[in-house]
Amino acid sequence: MTAPLDPLDHALVQAAAEVARTRCRGDEHTMAAAARARDGRVVTAVNAYHFTGGPCAELVVIGAAAAQGAYELDTIVAVGDRDRGVVPPCGRCRQVLLDYFPGLRVIVGAGDRVRAVPVAELLPESYVWADHQLDAE
Repeated sequence: MTAPLDPLDHALVQAAAEVARTRCRGDEHTMAAAARARDGRVVTAVNAYHFTGGPCAELVVIGAAAAQGAYELDTIVAVGDRDRGVVPPCGRCRQVLLDYFPGLRVIVGAGDRVRAVPVAELLPESYVWADHQLDAE
């Protein structure tokens, strides 16, 4: 179910925008992400662009959150450098986010259409990695 942004969501977008504005420089770092952990902490990160397919900001923020002991993320957003605003996650990131955090909310949209949606809505009829693992015996 799509939900309008609440003040905490707006703050998350602003956190990602600030990182994009102040830390994204050149071609190596063009996207910033911010995620809110269930305990309220906000973790930020930037992508590491490389022609071999370096990690997107959303994937870097997962690792940064884990390094800080935040293993349960509630909401995530990515923002582009040069004031590009909210950018939806790519297909690979959508799949990883769904597999790691099936209850995650993702902030997407532009302008007055920015909203938070469940990650599962970004991948209808999705492959769920956990559903296809053999039971350990």
